[in-house]
Amino acid sequence: MPFATARTLALSGAMGHLIDVQADVSPGQVATVLVGRPDPSLNESRDRCRMAILNSGLDWPSSRRTTILLSPADLPKRGTHYDLAIAVAVLGATGVVPAAALGDVVLIGELTLAGGLRSVPGVLPMVMAAGQRGFRHVVVPEPQAHEASMVPGMNVLGLRSLAQVVAELRDEPVPEAPPVAAMSSTRLLSWRGAGRIDEVDLADLVGMEDTRYAVEVAAAGGHHLLLSGPKGCGKTSIAERIPGLLPDLTREEALELTAVHSLAGALEPGDGLLTRPPFAAPHHDASTSSLVGGGSGNVRPGEISRAHCGVLLLDEFPLFRADVINALRQPLESGDISVARAEESVVLPARSIVVLAANPCPCGDFHADASIDRCKCREVQRRDYRRKVTGPITDRIDITRHLRGVTPTASRDPLAVRESSATVRARVAAARERQAERYRGEPWRLNGHVPGPALAERWPLSPAATDLVDDQLWKGRLTRRGVTRVQRLAWTVADLAGVDRPGTAEADIALRLRSGAPLLAATLTREAG
Repeated sequence: MPFATARTLALSGAMGHLIDVQADVSPGQVATVLVGRPDPSLNESRDRCRMAILNSGLDWPSSRRTTILLSPADLPKRGTHYDLAIAVAVLGATGVVPAAALGDVVLIGELTLAGGLRSVPGVLPMVMAAGQRGFRHVVVPEPQAHEASMVPGMNVLGLRSLAQVVAELRDEPVPEAPPVAAMSSTRLLSWRGAGRIDEVDLADLVGMEDTRYAVEVAAAGGHHLLLSGPKGCGKTSIAERIPGLLPDLTREEALELTAVHSLAGALEPGDGLLTRPPFAAPHHDASTSSLVGGGSGNVRPGEISRAHCGVLLLDEFPLFRADVINALRQPLESGDISVARAEESVVLPARSIVVLAANPCPCGDFHADASIDRCKCREVQRRDYRRKVTGPITDRIDITRHLRGVTPTASRDPLAVRESSATVRARVAAARERQAERYRGEPWRLNGHVPGPALAERWPLSPAATDLVDDQLWKGRLTRRGVTRVQRLAWTVADLAGVDRPGTAEADIALRLRSGAPLLAATLTREAG
């Protein structure tokens, strides 16, 4: 029977869909027809596959009609990774490859005209989707075999050419083939990457005890943070040190993050699982699509998704465009981002700690202390500048801190606390372990992820602490969303202190962290001790 089915996968954001590539070769008007909603780059695969088969020393059914269906037919198909499955399905329909050998294998890869394989983005999420559908055998381009093998229980075969794939499926000796070229994108510059983050330590910063405690709470519970203050007061410096306070990613988190980077085409051959929390700091001139994801055709993850499980710093936040600022509402609230296009709507993970850093005015020299105030901005300029960090966005921020510059005397204080990032990271890891135990079996990992109704019903604050928070609500100092944020913060404060249930002390600290009010000296002393 001149019919065969090979299998590959389609990606819709971070979701993988199994695709049956069905090929039928039968008498009729000579033509090669590709159906199933292919995009232009996929339509071109007919010519790529035909020449790859011919240049591999195999026969293309040039005297018959070849119909190739990508099923399900109602799902848009984009990309070049279908090439290998299309070529093998045609060879299966003509009897070159045993059709029975295609039943339990997934084929991923682009073909060159010479019959070689080329790497494609998104291999890891595709292999993860194949494993979830019960497949245990996958063929990928050789440089991406390591990436595919990150999925537990998968039998991964990394090959170089179509001829090698055919030989494997026919159980014949595998011929030699030239090595597969790596993907065209490569990492050229790295000073803003992980290497720079590893070089900075919390012990480098003197003073700022109030803010140091705030970032420790943010790191422990996954809370968003707003840092404001005049230029040079240390906003960027302390934000860059937050990734160093985070423990290594769990296996599940590492797979999620690595899959996002694979989808973005940011993995290089030999890269293993990303085990450290990432750090991203896009420029304030960044577009909406570069930050939240997008692109024509295939939707690629943006900076906020590539910082999943890590830290996203938006420095000089008021200078970001209004559409970018408004696009942050969803990830700040739900931890994911929806990107809709004409024929495609995808959801990408975006569960990062978002840090907003802002000056008090356009020139950055405004000080509350009139004796050192050098600001020359008009009040209307300051008001317009601050308006961007108020309202719906700040209501979704858990912690607010107003920084002041460290005085020369304080910077030379020999008795000043100089805790290292490793010391604080140990406390953060212990607090996260308490949260993991509390939320075992639940879809949440950290206090900052728990929905308000679940928190109020199953993990309420003590009655006295609840009264304290409700009093702020009735006085109009908190919104309903703000109440939930304070409850989450109170639990994180309790986890850092080793308290089983938040009381009035933890609720008071949470309210101060939320409002930007100074923390009590007793709180900072207890933490340092």
